[in-house]
Amino acid sequence: MNNLEPPRPPLPTFDMPSALKKVRLAEDLWNARDPQRVSLAYTADSIWRNRTEFFSGREAIVQFLTRKWNKELEYRLIKELWGFRENRMAVRFAYEWHDDTGDWFRSYGIETWEFDPQGYMRRRYASINDLPIRDTERKYHWPLGRRPDDHPGLSVLGL
Repeated sequence: MNNLEPPRPPLPTFDMPSALKKVRLAEDLWNARDPQRVSLAYTADSIWRNRTEFFSGREAIVQFLTRKWNKELEYRLIKELWGFRENRMAVRFAYEWHDDTGDWFRSYGIETWEFDPQGYMRRRYASINDLPIRDTERKYHWPLGRRPDDHPGLSVLGL
């Protein structure tokens, strides 16, 4: 834990309202698609597994997210709390994006998160599968950025 960094509430130990808020804050942050800003939600030595990539540290997070969002265009994400205990959470998610040829995908996944006492994520493990979809099958049509509060979540969308 770095005592020089301010806390990132909500802080562990989580209850249902604080866990739901932490998930929504993470979703909002990722939908902003700003690798530097996203990296600051993680500890300086945060450990990640994303698909088949294993890395640690904020600079590696920035490099990874920069590559990701250069490939995954018009990225829109929804996260949903699956479960939590003390300083850990399980989150399911789906995001839609297209590649540089215009082919659309919906990527489904599960993340497990572990937070330090200051509320920074110190471990993130993600398993993700990509499903090619037609433009007409897209379900996320809000303007790029934060998902509107009145937009349905994963369960309501049947995802």
